[in-house]
Amino acid sequence: MVTGRISGIASVFPPALDQQDAWDGFFSSHFSNSRLAQRVWLTAGIEQRHTAVDPRVEDLSGASTAERMRLFAELALPLARDAVSKCLENSNLAATDVELLTVASCTGYLTPGLDILVARDLSMSPSVQRLHIGHMGCYAALPALSTLADAACARNKVGVMVCVELTSLHLQSATDDIEQIVAHALFSDAAAAAAIVPDGRGLEVVDIVARTDTSTADLMSWEVTDHGFRMRLSPKVPNVLDRHVLAMTTELLDAHHLTIADIDHWAIHPGGPKIVATVAQRLGLTDNQVTASTDTLRRHGNCSSATLLVVLEEIINRERPQQGQHIVAMAFGPGLTLYGALLRVR
Repeated sequence: MVTGRISGIASVFPPALDQQDAWDGFFSSHFSNSRLAQRVWLTAGIEQRHTAVDPRVEDLSGASTAERMRLFAELALPLARDAVSKCLENSNLAATDVELLTVASCTGYLTPGLDILVARDLSMSPSVQRLHIGHMGCYAALPALSTLADAACARNKVGVMVCVELTSLHLQSATDDIEQIVAHALFSDAAAAAAIVPDGRGLEVVDIVARTDTSTADLMSWEVTDHGFRMRLSPKVPNVLDRHVLAMTTELLDAHHLTIADIDHWAIHPGGPKIVATVAQRLGLTDNQVTASTDTLRRHGNCSSATLLVVLEEIINRERPQQGQHIVAMAFGPGLTLYGALLRVR
């Protein structure tokens, strides 16, 4: 049976910025030395983030959306291109092998899109099929993976996906809104890519499920304004995940006669420390089982859609999954939406 398999993953990052240095060098004065903001900043579970635009050098809080989109076009392309190139190298694939290219991003728009420009710069075939997934937020990597795995299974296609997010472009004006403070404390920039092939060694995409609670849609949003994209991130989000994550995980595993105890590795999107802790508690996972997620948050911050691939790359490089073992990957975003994927090492 032909199934989609992740044959390689790669991530790239713009320059690192120490979380304390970001606070001392910009955000302390930006938030008028607010004690609340400082407490949020220093308890975000992050030691460093990555930023394509360092706010200590260039303050974009008053920039127009048009100015920010120009920066996205300039800065996102090399990150996306480098992530795809590195991923292809890790997968022993040539750019001309790629038959379907999917780009996910919620932090910028340009036309011709990144899909066209990455394909051009890497000299992919002119017949490469392309897909852009926009504004799904932090869970977008899993719908992208689902699409490529289906194409591998149904049409024997070799695909590559790249998630590229530049949240630093959307710095907002100073505010005492706790949701804005949390967003600025958590989010970071990155690009991450994965290659999906019809057969061979890798992480087999066994199944993908989703669950959306539209009654809580107002708890997380990403609004396009005249001054960039403005996030709403309610502190109630972990409570919604607490209500749904066990049922979603059970649905994913029951279909394959598995239980939580059968899963060898867990890739949980680290939207923030409370989100990881809530999921771990509800599923009965230990701190060691979610280390890849908490370490990714600590070293890279929340890179929106790119983050889950970074966590999977961390698991592959550090935990060395063995043939036959299972991985569950999950991510969360607007809707409020949960996505889960069951992967098996082949």
